[in-house]
Amino acid sequence: MELKTKRLTDPTHVSPTLVLKSDDRRDLNTIKALASEPRVRILSELAEGLHSVGDLSRSLGLPLSTVSQHVKKLESCGLVHIEEKPGERGLQRICQRVYDRIVIDMPTHSEPSHEHPIWEFSWPVGAYSDASVTPTCGLTSEIGLIGLTDDPSSFYEPNHPSAQLIWFKSGYLEYRIPNRLPHSVRPRNLWLTMEICSEAPMYHPDWPSDITLWINDVELGSWTSPADFGDQRGLLNPSWWEDRNTQHGLLKGWRVTERGSFIDGIRLSDVTCDDLQLMKNRFISVRIGVKDDARHVGGINLFGQKFGNYEQDIVLRVEYI
Repeated sequence: MELKTKRLTDPTHVSPTLVLKSDDRRDLNTIKALASEPRVRILSELAEGLHSVGDLSRSLGLPLSTVSQHVKKLESCGLVHIEEKPGERGLQRICQRVYDRIVIDMPTHSEPSHEHPIWEFSWPVGAYSDASVTPTCGLTSEIGLIGLTDDPSSFYEPNHPSAQLIWFKSGYLEYRIPNRLPHSVRPRNLWLTMEICSEAPMYHPDWPSDITLWINDVELGSWTSPADFGDQRGLLNPSWWEDRNTQHGLLKGWRVTERGSFIDGIRLSDVTCDDLQLMKNRFISVRIGVKDDARHVGGINLFGQKFGNYEQDIVLRVEYI
């Protein structure tokens, strides 16, 4: 169980989020507790503020004993905080919801096996070394826009490394990261994860885009993003970011092995880890983009750790022997 923000009992806290991992036995108990319509209704009622167990019984039309059992289960999982306060007829049990959002992280095929040593490197989305993009395009940091919207020259502003969200219709961003792999080793597996989606004007639920990834100038293949997501507000977006804009992406994981290249377990190409020649240079080049001649030229949004739904930058992992 991973807590992304402070608890509700902290008066400085806003909009707490609970992240549950489906492969954690303790978190599974919480997930099971949510598999109940009355408990979900109780949590919805508590969105309006504090309620006694008696209040919940009357508003939900359920027996007091039934509501008490459900509240007790929610309290045992840490989803509800209960305090006893004096009432007209003795002590009242006052209920308070602890979390505003609950996210369930599902395991993916992209996770390292940890059978061999793993080198990991994380870098901000704004820390690119080269850019060639077409409008619609733009960059924003956590506090505001960088340069001008739909002006590719803004991608060369001196503060572009502070970008937390980047978007463009076609072209690419290239990152050159320092190669810190030990000398005389053989890379065996590579993983790369980032939060991305298509780029439409504002946002669009049906906006395919063929997003391509290259490592050391070797094309791994393309993944078709289904949409530019704006249906629900991104969990990490700053308050000034308007609801009419793109809100979040999908956390995608590329993997290059001795058998080929994959995205979320789906085969992309026959490119292997040996083909990347990771030990050739003192840097590893990672290029992400949309080809001008792609079937779906639907752009790209790339999210940093302060935007979207996933609190991470671009992450590269290499397993070696």
